[in-house]
Amino acid sequence: MPGSKPDLLAVLAWLADAGADEAVRESPADRFAATTSPTASNPPSKPPRGGRGELLESGGRPGGGGARPVGAGDPLSGPASVPNTDSIGRAIEIAAACRTLAELQNALETFDGCTLKISATKTVFADGTPHHGIMLIGEAPGREEDSAGLPFVGRAGKLLDKMFAAIGLDRKTNLYITNVLNWRPPDNRDPSPDEAASCLPFLRRHIELVSPSLIVLLGAVATRHVMGRSDGIMRLRGKWLEYYVNGRMVPVMPTLHPAYLLRRAIDKRLAWRDLQEISAKVNLLRLLEVRDERG
Repeated sequence: MPGSKPDLLAVLAWLADAGADEAVRESPADRFAATTSPTASNPPSKPPRGGRGELLESGGRPGGGGARPVGAGDPLSGPASVPNTDSIGRAIEIAAACRTLAELQNALETFDGCTLKISATKTVFADGTPHHGIMLIGEAPGREEDSAGLPFVGRAGKLLDKMFAAIGLDRKTNLYITNVLNWRPPDNRDPSPDEAASCLPFLRRHIELVSPSLIVLLGAVATRHVMGRSDGIMRLRGKWLEYYVNGRMVPVMPTLHPAYLLRRAIDKRLAWRDLQEISAKVNLLRLLEVRDERG
């Protein structure tokens, strides 16, 4: 209900005392009226094309000129192309397409999505016999491995050979050896998460193609990346885990890395216990294989 005339005069007097004694527009504005949308005769102003944060490309719709924003969702042209900088995604796609170990090795040697390859001398793929069921996975190549292009050929490799020879296994007849990383990290530093993640698709495909009956993980780094376990190697070693590959569960034994044993020889006794467990499991698997063959 409109106010009385004395009330309105009192309001005007209060405004004058407050300093609001002149109009700023030629006609009064009703601030309580509903806001209306802009009309065609008075459209809202548009930011200039090509401004900050907007990429432009020439062309536009067929038959039309001018420029339009890249990625504007033009239904006639489809989404804008995106540069393929996802090295992990490319690694997954490339590894999945490999049907043989030779193809996988070639794919690794031509892959450019891991920064470790820049400083490495060679791609270290694998060594040993891939078709006898026992797969060993270490962490990364060292200086000798980077030079030779083969895993475990230095001091740690020589100890590894002696360890498995003690239970009747060797890389010439029944062991197959690889690493989580196929390139040596500079100064043998720990790999970054991105570096490891770009190698893992190749490792997982490597395991699928070999299809081992038993996997031995050498050290905490291999155990973490293959099994996703962050427990210390002393808590995990000597305990059987399982890895799913090609529709079946494969027994996995984490054990101490031979490089660690070179630094701490007293723990070789723990590694020997693990080796005895591995030997017993290998013998059991062989018996089961013979039984299956006989029907």
